[in-house]
Amino acid sequence: MTTHHLPAELLLAYSAYLLGAASPGPSNLAIMAAAMHAGRRQALILALGVACGSLFWGALAALGLSALLAGSAAALLAMKILGGLYLLSLAFKSGRSALAPDRGPPARAGTGAGAARIFLRGAAMHLTNPKAIFVWLSIVSLAMPAGATARDALQVVAGCGLIGLLVFGAYAMLFSMPMVRRGFLRMRSCFDGALALMFGYAGWRTLASALKPF
Repeated sequence: MTTHHLPAELLLAYSAYLLGAASPGPSNLAIMAAAMHAGRRQALILALGVACGSLFWGALAALGLSALLAGSAAALLAMKILGGLYLLSLAFKSGRSALAPDRGPPARAGTGAGAARIFLRGAAMHLTNPKAIFVWLSIVSLAMPAGATARDALQVVAGCGLIGLLVFGAYAMLFSMPMVRRGFLRMRSCFDGALALMFGYAGWRTLASALKPF
């Protein structure tokens, strides 16, 4: 048995996932925007959706199903198109917000879209992201020594899921602080404009990668 090597490999996998989860990307940018626009409650629900979407791919990777999906050109193409269009829709919304007249202070937490809709929006950030499949495949393979069991793989996924929840939740908590939201109010147009550019670029890159083979 080689499971006695698992803790060191788990630490390596958890560290890699932590760096990936904490680095700026579409999901974290969306959580930041939700926190500053709508407050802590909506940002935390969105963060939970993002974490669950990530956990979904992690569970598939642990069960060996995501490797099959990664080998399906049609499935990956569909995911890239959906993901690219979703990111472009976020870019459009951010751009529209940047051009809108000043509406005063951001909405208080607890107002706006329903919890289920916010949660699904967060989950969609990962469910439509084909990169998430390959990230999880590398994380699981990195943590799995020879002879490791499915239970070991699920342990990796559970730990990474907790890390993701803490990281995404921290973004929601930090950027919903009153001081941060007041600063956002002063720079709302610039921030939303920057978001529009970043989401637009990410969406364009995703769609471009889908069209490459053709």
